[in-house]
Amino acid sequence: MREAIRVENLHYRYPDGTYALKGVSFCIREGESVAIVGPNGAGKTTLLLHFNGILRGSGKVFVFGEEVTGRNLLSVRKLVGLVFQDPDDQLFMPTVLEDVAFGPLNLGLSQEEAIKRAMNALDMVGMSYAANKSPHQLSFGERKRVAIATVLAMEPKVLVLDEPTANLDPRSRRQLLSLLRQFEVTKIVATHDLDAALFLCDKAILMDDGKIVAIGETREIFSNEALMEVHGLEVPLSILAFQSRNA
Repeated sequence: MREAIRVENLHYRYPDGTYALKGVSFCIREGESVAIVGPNGAGKTTLLLHFNGILRGSGKVFVFGEEVTGRNLLSVRKLVGLVFQDPDDQLFMPTVLEDVAFGPLNLGLSQEEAIKRAMNALDMVGMSYAANKSPHQLSFGERKRVAIATVLAMEPKVLVLDEPTANLDPRSRRQLLSLLRQFEVTKIVATHDLDAALFLCDKAILMDDGKIVAIGETREIFSNEALMEVHGLEVPLSILAFQSRNA
């Protein structure tokens, strides 16, 4: 498999002087589903924002072999789609259809092609019935799915999600996880929901204090009670239940 994302010695410092990333390096291959986990302040969201050039620190980020620079942000953002934690950060048009068609139109597609892409994306997330509604008429879970559709309409090769299950009720969470698991693109998921990470991702990157402290198979990392505890996390309930049944 070819490399989808490569990060080399990435540092990022906020204007107040705080370092959010401290020499981060790793590689994600095309087709992988990778969870990025860690306590609050570990640097997870800051890292995600480097994948399509929203933030640019020192070090290097490559997307399918092309280094992310100020000159190629448009082409990079065609490849890497970022879904923010709060869907209201991505929904701002009068109707759902206009929101989802906005990105394709900005790529220079015709109105007809942009609407076609938008309707396909809405169908993928089960939200085609809401095309002519205002986003504000939708539940939080529905808005979350529409926000994902705005990214899918761009037909990215890498789907990056920041806390996709945050603030969802149990049924909406279950529906969203089943939906995300179906998408056959490279997925990178930053989350505190470790059971969701276990469900979606075969590989995990554990971060703490701006550094990577472990990379490996998700279940192996999450089962390491000592490792998890020292970095402010707990073994997921699904693993504990499995261990209890097989004790």
